[in-house]
Amino acid sequence: MKYIVNKSHNPAYNIALEAYAFRELRDEDELFILWINEPTIVIGKHQNAIEEINKAYTDEHRIHVVRRLSGGGAVYHDLNNLNYTIISNKTQEGAFDFKTFSQPVIETLADLGVTASFTGRNDLEIDGKKFCGNAQAYYKGRMMHHGCLLFDVDMTVLGNALQVSKDKIESKGVKSVRARVTNILDELPEKMTVEAFSEQLLNKIKEQYPDMTEYVLSEADLENIQNLANNQFATWDWTYGKSPDYTIKRSVRYPAGKLTSYVKVEKSVITGLKIYGDFFGIKNVSDIEEELIGIRYEYQDILDKLQTIDTTKYFTNIAPQEIAEAIVE
Repeated sequence: MKYIVNKSHNPAYNIALEAYAFRELRDEDELFILWINEPTIVIGKHQNAIEEINKAYTDEHRIHVVRRLSGGGAVYHDLNNLNYTIISNKTQEGAFDFKTFSQPVIETLADLGVTASFTGRNDLEIDGKKFCGNAQAYYKGRMMHHGCLLFDVDMTVLGNALQVSKDKIESKGVKSVRARVTNILDELPEKMTVEAFSEQLLNKIKEQYPDMTEYVLSEADLENIQNLANNQFATWDWTYGKSPDYTIKRSVRYPAGKLTSYVKVEKSVITGLKIYGDFFGIKNVSDIEEELIGIRYEYQDILDKLQTIDTTKYFTNIAPQEIAEAIVE
C-alpha cells in the first residue's frame, strides 16, 4: 500500500484527487488518502442535489456543494471533519464489505480509549451515536472506499445545511439529529486536534502495512487532477444537472436505501425516467432508466422487464419488486 499526502481543502479538487487515484493510478494495488474540506455538502452519485440541501442556506453561507462518484447519502464536511479513502485492486466486484475497510478507524479509536462499532448498512457508532458514514464505488475490478469522520463538526451548520426529508425523519423515529450523532472529540478521554487524529490514523495504517511508502504525485498527475476538478467536479452540470422533466414523482424508503423516481408518462407508456436516492450500486443506474423507456406504466410490466436484468449491480440489496414499487404504485 502507498499513501498520498494531500493538503488541499478545496472539495472539488479533493474529490477529483480520489477519482484520479481510483481510475488512473491503476498500477498501484492499494492507496490511502486523508483529506479535509472547507465547509461543503457532498452528495451521493445517485442523489438529486436540490432535494438534499437547503440551497438558500448554503448559498448565504458560501457552503460548497459537490457530488462524489459513490452512492449513499449526503454528508456535511468542514475543517474539523476528516475524510479517508482506501483504494484497492484486491476487492472482487460486488463485495461491499464496509466493515473490513472501517477497521483501521475502529482500532485507532480503541488505542485512544474509545470503543466504536460498525452498525447498520454503512455506519460507525460510539454508544449508539453515529460519527462516520461510509460509501464505496467500483470501477473495472477496483474498489474505492471512503469514510466521513465527524471529529469536531459544527452540528448547527450541519443541521441547517442538509435538507432532511420527512420520510427519513419518520424512519429514524423522533430523536433529534443532535441526539443521534456525535463528534469524535467529545468522546475522547484526552483532547487532540483533527490534524493529530489524522496522524494517528495514518500511523495505524502504517502499522498494518509496515512497507507502506508515500506516492508522490507528479506534475502531470497534479495537472490532470486540477483539470478533472475544473471540468467535472466543480461544474454545475455534474453537481446539479438538469431538473428532471416528469409527470409523476414517487419515493419509497427501504432498509438498503431510498429510491425516488421521476416518471414522464404519455399514453400510459414511460417516455422519461430518472431515479435518485441514497442507495448503493456498482453500475450506472442510467442503464435501468433507458431499459424502462417504452414500457407500459404498470407494475407488472415494469417488474417483468426488471427481472430480465441483473439489478443487483445497480441496486445493492434492493429487489426488483422493490424497484418496481418505487416507480409505480
